[in-house]
Formats: sequence, structure tokens, C-alpha cells
Amino acid sequence: MKKSDIHEVYEILEDVYRNMDEPSVTKISKQTRRDPFRVLISCLISLRTKDEVTLAASNRLFAKADTPEKMLTIPADEIAKLIYPAGFYKTKSNTITNICRILLDEYDGKVPDEIDELLKLKGVGRKTANLVVVEGYGRDAICVDTHVHRIFNRLGYVATKTPDKTEMELRKHLPIKYWIRINEILVSYGREICTPVSPHCSYCRLSDICDKVSVDRRR
Repeated sequence: MKKSDIHEVYEILEDVYRNMDEPSVTKISKQTRRDPFRVLISCLISLRTKDEVTLAASNRLFAKADTPEKMLTIPADEIAKLIYPAGFYKTKSNTITNICRILLDEYDGKVPDEIDELLKLKGVGRKTANLVVVEGYGRDAICVDTHVHRIFNRLGYVATKTPDKTEMELRKHLPIKYWIRINEILVSYGREICTPVSPHCSYCRLSDICDKVSVDRRR
């Protein structure tokens, strides 16, 4: 696709997304009126975990503790039970406990609103940091997960090997007005239409624009 096609692509994505289910972290952001802490914790739970599992696990945990102070009153093994069957739930429970302690000791219990500060928290990568800035603070950032990375490369808008490199290229080329919504939209689009294996090109409204890079099989 041409770089200039991005405006048409975005309009189509927004239109299709109206009939799709929102990602779990977006739902939690809306439920909590952009509470950065609960957004951060739900992001951590979501890693390598199905969306419906993330939402249920996050809600169970937040029913017990929805602040760093309250979270530290719960033993890590109980946190693990509450977020099960999220992927790597035991490791995530320890990460949650450690991050809550750091937030209280070094940030007055508040989640940082800058990506560089968020990255200082052990267990927080660029994807999570960007998503906290977007969903927790409503500020411009580009969260690149596997869906965003895959779809922008398939479209031919970028040609990158890793999500981090995709983020840097999108920061250069993607109009800033699209930054906040792009992850939310493409997570759903990537689950339902532009799937990892054999995407649904036959009814994808981007099919005529898309370069279909590395698409070997399609439906």
C-alpha cells in the first residue's frame, strides 16, 4: 500500500470496528474511567492470555484489591489463584506484587505516565508501557502488539522484523491523530479478520489496498 492510503485504511478500520468486540484492556479502561493502576495490572495479566480470560481474571483480582496498597495485603499465591488460568499466572502474581511495592516506595503509589519511567518497572515492556499511556492516561502513544505488527507489515505500510521496530517506524509515519485508537482497533481486527494463519481476505474491506505481504494462504 502507499503511505498516502493510510487515511482510507483508518476510516475503513473504524467503520468495521463498530461491530466488533472491544479488547479486554479497553473494557477495563472504560469500566474504571481510565484508572492507570488497573489498566497496568490488566495489561500484565493479558500477556500471552486470551482476552476473555484476561477480563475475568482482572475483575476477580480487582474485586479483592484495586490499589497498590490493597494489592500488597494479598499474598502472591492468592493473587495467582485469582488470576488463574491466565498464562504464567504464578510469575505474573510475583510481578504484580513487586510492581506494587515499587509504586509505593518510589512513585507515591501512582503509576508513571511516561514510557521511560514505566519501562523501569520490571516486567513492563514497550507494549505494556504504551498501552498504559493510551488506556490509562488517554495520551498519544503507539502500542504495538502481535496484531499491530502483523497487520501493518501485511499491508506493506512498514517492513519490520519485530514489534519494537514496527513501533519506531509507525512513530515516524503514522499520523499522530491515529495513535491512540490503532491498537484497540487492530487487536479486534486481527482476531476476527486478519488472523495470523489464513486471514479472511475474501471479505476484508482492505483487500484491494493490502499488499498481502507473506500471506501464503487466505480465505
